[in-house]
Amino acid sequence: MKLFLSPKAPIAPTKRSKTREWFHSLVFAVVAATLVRWLVLEAFTIPTASMEQTLLAGDFILVSKLHYGTRTPQTPLQLPLMHQTIRGTTIPSYLPCIQLPIYRLPGFAKVKRGDKVVFNCVTELDKPIDLRTYYIKRCIGLPGDVVYIDSLQVYVNEEPQPLYPGLQYRYYLKTQERLNDRFFSRYGIREYMPVQGGYLAHTTPQTAAQLEQLAHMQEIHPFVIPAGSLNPTIYPNSPLFPWNEDYWGPLTIPAQSMTIPINQKTLELYQKVITLYEGNKDVRIEEEQLWVNGQEVKEYTFRQNYYFVMGDNRPNSVDSRFWGFVPEDHLVGKAVFILFSLSPEKKALNKIRWNRLFRLTDKL
Repeated sequence: MKLFLSPKAPIAPTKRSKTREWFHSLVFAVVAATLVRWLVLEAFTIPTASMEQTLLAGDFILVSKLHYGTRTPQTPLQLPLMHQTIRGTTIPSYLPCIQLPIYRLPGFAKVKRGDKVVFNCVTELDKPIDLRTYYIKRCIGLPGDVVYIDSLQVYVNEEPQPLYPGLQYRYYLKTQERLNDRFFSRYGIREYMPVQGGYLAHTTPQTAAQLEQLAHMQEIHPFVIPAGSLNPTIYPNSPLFPWNEDYWGPLTIPAQSMTIPINQKTLELYQKVITLYEGNKDVRIEEEQLWVNGQEVKEYTFRQNYYFVMGDNRPNSVDSRFWGFVPEDHLVGKAVFILFSLSPEKKALNKIRWNRLFRLTDKL
């Protein structure tokens, strides 16, 4: 008996629904954007005035992670394309239960003095490193450099540092005239306050020279905090070092493999680095003694590099003068490009700063 099998009918291809196609496209876009954000570029909005006049609050910049090398994630359990919280809420966007070691892939550049670097806030110790708030400052000192500030002038390894074009100081303007917002806006001055006999204003040396030519200006000079006047909020927050934001240091920036002796002076200067950023799980300081993993040590060798950073708006910048050094594992990348800029004070189309669109930050 022969069996005759009819030929199989061709199987029609499964037709994807539009919803499924849209979902697959969305997943692909999120994965691609996450990889780009992690490996190559990340967008960042400047929130404060600490870098004015160089970078303004409201500048929307791109941060290159390829320059210094991309970091591997420390916190793998986090929602893609979100930092710290779910957008529009206060709900954390991550779970801290799994924390991985941080490694850095090879970059094509080293941090240089003058670079505008983006890094994770070093004082947010309650969050994982990769989920701390982003800050941006100018790198002033590199690992191993000796930094000090004398009457506003910054010295690195005894060499005076350049006055960058947007660098601002606090000036005293002595005048009998009543100056209004329109006057200060004309000279690009965003921060000022009336004082006895005139005004204190944050501006550049170039603008101060222009103001000095005005007939109603009786006197203009930088406002400097006297040497020896201790500011207890200034690093290392010790009466042994009566420093302030205008007179600071000298102090050597820790470098990987640099060894220091342990004594009262070095513990005052570097105890925060040793206890907070070196990955020492069992470390304590008793009087003038340092204990690491249950052993008293007479000298200490740093495990990573550190950097000294400052804002270009020197009188309104909380930076390394206040909280110390930026550990290398906190570096995010280099600010390279301004996509667009919105003024927080203005409305509608007037908010857009057209002259700042698509500008390279190295030109500022």
